Parts: sequence; C-alpha cells; structure tokens
Amino acid sequence: MYPPIEPYETGRLDVRASPTLIHSLYYEVSGNSSGVPVVFLHGGPGGGVDPKDRQFFNPNKYKIVLFDQRGAGKSTPSACLDHNTTWDLVADIERLREKLSIEKWHVFGGSWGSTLALAYAQTHPNRARSLVLRGIFTLRRSELRFFYQDGASHLFPEEWNHYLRPVEPGKRDDMIRAYHDLLNDPDEKTRLGAAKAWSRWEMATSRLFVSQESLERAEEDRFALAFASIENHYFVNDGFMRDGQLLEEQSIAKIRHIPIIVVQGRYDVVCPPTTAWALKTVWEAKESASFTFYLVPDAGHSSREPGIERKLVEAADEVVEKY
Repeated sequence: MYPPIEPYETGRLDVRASPTLIHSLYYEVSGNSSGVPVVFLHGGPGGGVDPKDRQFFNPNKYKIVLFDQRGAGKSTPSACLDHNTTWDLVADIERLREKLSIEKWHVFGGSWGSTLALAYAQTHPNRARSLVLRGIFTLRRSELRFFYQDGASHLFPEEWNHYLRPVEPGKRDDMIRAYHDLLNDPDEKTRLGAAKAWSRWEMATSRLFVSQESLERAEEDRFALAFASIENHYFVNDGFMRDGQLLEEQSIAKIRHIPIIVVQGRYDVVCPPTTAWALKTVWEAKESASFTFYLVPDAGHSSREPGIERKLVEAADEVVEKY
C-alpha cells in the first residue's frame, strides 16, 4: 500500500431525486491533479469509503476519486432508501465523471463495488479504461442464499447463531426477508439491534482471521444502520436487475474490449470464488481483451487481507502503465 495522503479537493454532488429529496453525495479527489483518473467504488452497498482506500494507488500517477454512494458514509440523507437503486448509482458515477471533467477513467471496486463496476461499464462501455475488481459479486440469488441462508453458516456456526438471534424461529426460512421486516420495524431499538446483528455477520466472516476492529465497527450506530438497511434493501429487491443479468452474454459482450484484472480470495465465503470463475468463463467464451485472474491462496474476502492488498496495488500499478 502507498503511504497515507489527504485529498486536495472535497465536495458534494447534489442529485435531486424527487421534488422533496436531494441525495447529497460526498466525493474527494487526491493524488496527482494531472494524473490518470481512477474511480474507487466501495462495497456494501452502504459501506462508504475509508481514507485507506486512497492507498491502493500511486499518488504520483493517479488522480484518485472516491465517493460515498447514496445513503452511505458522509453522503446524506444517511441510510436513505428512497431513489436508491443500482441504476441510480450508475447514473451518479456518470454525473461525477462529468462534474470532474474526466473523459475516461480506470474503475476499481470490490465486493458490491465489483457489482457496481460491472453495471457501470455495461451501461457506459466507453468510459472505462480498465476494470480492477476484487471479490466478485453479481447479486444472483444463489450468491445471496449461500451467504445469508445456507452456506457460510456451515463454516461460521457461532457467528451464524448470533445472526439468527433477532429473528423468530418461524421466520428463519428467508433471513433476508425477515431482516427486512426488522430493519423497517417502527421500534427504533428493534431496528438498531437488527442492523448491528446483520452488520456483524459480514464483519465476522470477511477475513481468514476475524478482525476485532471490524466487529467493533458493526457496533457503531450510524454505520450499522446505513450498512444493514441499504444492503438489505438491495438484496430483498434482487439488486434491481434480472437474476444473473451481469453475467449474461449480451451484457458481457458490451465490455469484452475492456482489460480486466480480478483478485479473488480462495477462502472468501462472502463472495465465493465460483462467481469470479463464472465471470472468467463467460468473458473468455469469445475473443476478448486481457482477462487476468489472481486467486490469492491465503485470503478471505476483505481488501485488507495482506495477499489481496498486495495484488490490488500491483494491479493498479499495472493498468496505469498499460492503459
């Protein structure tokens, strides 16, 4: 990772979503003002950006753009679900590109950030210089079921038990739907308790070795409410897309000309390697630009896993020189 840096520009992208609602999106720019642009797409949805996210990029070569998606991080209104869909966020990325007078940029994202990167590139295929993606997630029902219903639960039974607690036994056959009810309960205490339990499940399963810092973050009221509410909102609505849409041939055909590097943790239980492999398989089914796939043998899901961090930095260094 590169040394910590501070942004030289911060601002707000205000988007009037309705006559009574303005989504005000926090953004920042760091690195070299004359450098090659890159946009960092955070995870979740609802996770927000972190100052450490700037450090994946060489600050002498990159113009580094970070922003908090609708309802996340420093964007307001916090945890707002109104006019908050995949396609709203895709449009926001374009608005930000235009606001910053950027012609094309590298697109860098992990987990939900990889979902959004694919959706953005497929919608605006001539705006991405390259894709650097980590922990591929395409929001198929099979992926959601593995993590939130029957799959990761077999590997983290003690944390699964914690995740089950807020849900009545009779409602556990559909945990995403059950949590949707809890996160929209009129009682504030019920909503907050559910948000913290939902957030803890992901924080506890994202690394080979559980991070106490991540568990503590799941206990922060503002973060937990935004993270859980927005994630669940997207998942209960199937990401506002067809099941498997991002992997359909008609979708991949739009972006095969874009060089892509995928970094995937072997022991990622949040976004298991099968999805990254599915992307590789459909991508390479026809003649395409470069597809580079790194399966990190000693890593889980988090971008903070040492092996994943290292490969992401190498990937960012590579694309800024080549593309």
